[in-house]
Amino acid sequence: MKKILPLFSYILHPIFISMYATLFYLFCKEDTFSNQEKYYVLFQILIITILVPVLFFLLLRSTGHANSVMLPETSQRKIPLILQCFLYILLVKRSIVIARYPELHFFFLGALFSTILALVCSLFKIKASLHMVAITGFTVFVIGLTVHLQMQNPYWGALMIFMTGIIASSRLEMEAHTPKELMIGLLLGSIPQLMFLYLWL
Repeated sequence: MKKILPLFSYILHPIFISMYATLFYLFCKEDTFSNQEKYYVLFQILIITILVPVLFFLLLRSTGHANSVMLPETSQRKIPLILQCFLYILLVKRSIVIARYPELHFFFLGALFSTILALVCSLFKIKASLHMVAITGFTVFVIGLTVHLQMQNPYWGALMIFMTGIIASSRLEMEAHTPKELMIGLLLGSIPQLMFLYLWL
């Protein structure tokens, strides 16, 4: 189990959570959008939340500003988090607009606020688990969406809570975070999503 746990830190890396959330959203509302529109949305998410950050990370690594995709030092997180804020703003202003994708729009808006809070923490040299920020935000979104769409399936929420525990265990096993840092990440990820739930639930 100790060898398997670290794999989840890569599979559920924060950079992939936006894609997972979008896939879940499109799956839950499969009859609302055409296949062409689904592919278009997924392509935008792929470019903006995965490819651009990966290319930017490679640039940072080549210039010595980052040495790991996990960004272990708070000093290494500032520039990537600022970039992430701009990318989320681009999404909610231009791509995932409230008129067409209201629930997903508020998810990314919550993710933006979580990223801003994580950035503020890094400025004060407070280390929060970005993995926990991402997975807890995703968990709240999944539970909220299943309630909103009246899906008679409690397993999605249970699965996400289980995966949150797996990620926390993984980060502890890798000695990447302390329990306090995991709790900070949990709060940063869940509170903005819970606040925006009232606008669309």
